[in-house]
Amino acid sequence: MSWPVLVFDIESIPDVAGLRALRGAPADATDAQVYEAWVQERKEKGQGDFMPHHLQRVVAISCVFRNAEGLKVHSFVDRDGASEGKVIQSFFNTLEKHVPQLVSWNGGGFDLPVLHYRGLRHGVTACKYWDLGEDDREFKWNNYIGRYHLRHLDLMDLLAMYQPRANAPLDAMAKLCGFPGKLGMDGSQVYPAWLGGQLEDIRRYCETDVMNTYLLYCRFQKMRAGFSEAEYEQEIAFVKATLGNLAPAEPHWQEYLGAWV
Repeated sequence: MSWPVLVFDIESIPDVAGLRALRGAPADATDAQVYEAWVQERKEKGQGDFMPHHLQRVVAISCVFRNAEGLKVHSFVDRDGASEGKVIQSFFNTLEKHVPQLVSWNGGGFDLPVLHYRGLRHGVTACKYWDLGEDDREFKWNNYIGRYHLRHLDLMDLLAMYQPRANAPLDAMAKLCGFPGKLGMDGSQVYPAWLGGQLEDIRRYCETDVMNTYLLYCRFQKMRAGFSEAEYEQEIAFVKATLGNLAPAEPHWQEYLGAWV
């Protein structure tokens, strides 16, 4: 398996300010009232309350970055409630700097479209990410945008053979492979957690999710002979040791290791 590899996951909440602007909500209506009015309207139409991609406000992007020097877990977080654009720009800056193998679970179906729309809204720049061969001829045949190219590997999409009815949940596949799976919350609990001021809990949840994705990517590499059996076992041991070093400062990694079969 070649380095560098960047595995990522985002957490988002409803963009109520955007919803307010698009709906022309009264100035004296609270955010809760604007959001609940939208939810109720959707229910009356027999529709769900999942916000469309362009109204998903990014609050955290967590990454596992693996290169020849080691493995790092890092999160870009909107801690002041006004830095969504900086968070997204920081993520794409990392991509521009390292030009890594990009890996996600449902990144093509959710995470990247959200980052596209929200990045456009905030004036984010990402030259290398959008290169389709104009600047680098190599990118004509393998770029981040093409669904069937592997510079961005949406592991869920590939394993399902690009058939949505065959998609599998990250949590289920992680647990079936002996990894911890989701800890602390799930995606439906992110907005209530944010409303309750639990931003660090959201960040920790996002980090454990992205670690699950990295571990599944390692298992996939073994399946396709990117790792030999010995190399795979060595990488898994290395991940455990790295998380063990992080655990004293970040207790969620202690919980994660404790849940590892």
